[in-house]
Amino acid sequence: MKLLTARHLWGIEQSWEESFPKIKAAGYGAIENPLPAPADADRFKNLLANFGFKYIAMVFTSGSTVEEHLDSFKTQIAASLSFNPILIISHTGQDSWDENQSQLFFEQALELETHLETPVAHETHRGRILFNPWVTRRMLNRFPKLRLCADFSHWVVVCERMLDSEMDILKLCAARTIHVHARVGFEEGPQVPDPRAPEHLPRVEAHERWWDLIWAAQAERGQPVSTLTAEYGPADYMPALPYTKMPVANLWDISLWQIQREAARFAQKYAQ
Repeated sequence: MKLLTARHLWGIEQSWEESFPKIKAAGYGAIENPLPAPADADRFKNLLANFGFKYIAMVFTSGSTVEEHLDSFKTQIAASLSFNPILIISHTGQDSWDENQSQLFFEQALELETHLETPVAHETHRGRILFNPWVTRRMLNRFPKLRLCADFSHWVVVCERMLDSEMDILKLCAARTIHVHARVGFEEGPQVPDPRAPEHLPRVEAHERWWDLIWAAQAERGQPVSTLTAEYGPADYMPALPYTKMPVANLWDISLWQIQREAARFAQKYAQ
């Protein structure tokens, strides 16, 4: 099994023409980003091709009803296919929905996905259907074809604790996860100020235990490539100093540090 690392463009202020060479030089093999504006579509496609990047598309359902969320899902999925993505990540539905509404969404979304060659991964994200472990367990048990983008940093803050107490759910998620967002959260927020700091090592190692479950499950089912994005965000997602709003760490550095750390760990276990 090989590891494909992706760089998200969230927080990068340089133009694509300036940032893509830097991303390539750092060893990333893919770009993860929402769909560009229609006017920028050809430019984005050309840059992906010129630098040999794979593309991981992101879609965000919206609306005030299940039907409106489904319509936005279908529209964005169709638009994303013109970019030939290797994977589509979906921020899906709303956390305020009841069980019937969530099931109705997934029934129709998964039916659409059966006709796609590109896999869709529904993210474990705050504010969305899969915002906590227990809802996610119920949805996974109800829908055997539901696949995940695992971002456990969201669950850490929602649950206000590390997730080792929910190991059975994490193992179930691992069996369904096709993409990892390798961001380290803590009990009071979805992003530690700096994962390199020694005080956050226990949290880093906890997340790595959970990511290891995913890698082991992917290897067991013969998945040839595992994909991973260190999705750290800029201020105000990253903690910032009062008054100045200066971020407490360098976004590029901590994202690359996490990628390189996980790539080294992955190579010890699975690289061929």
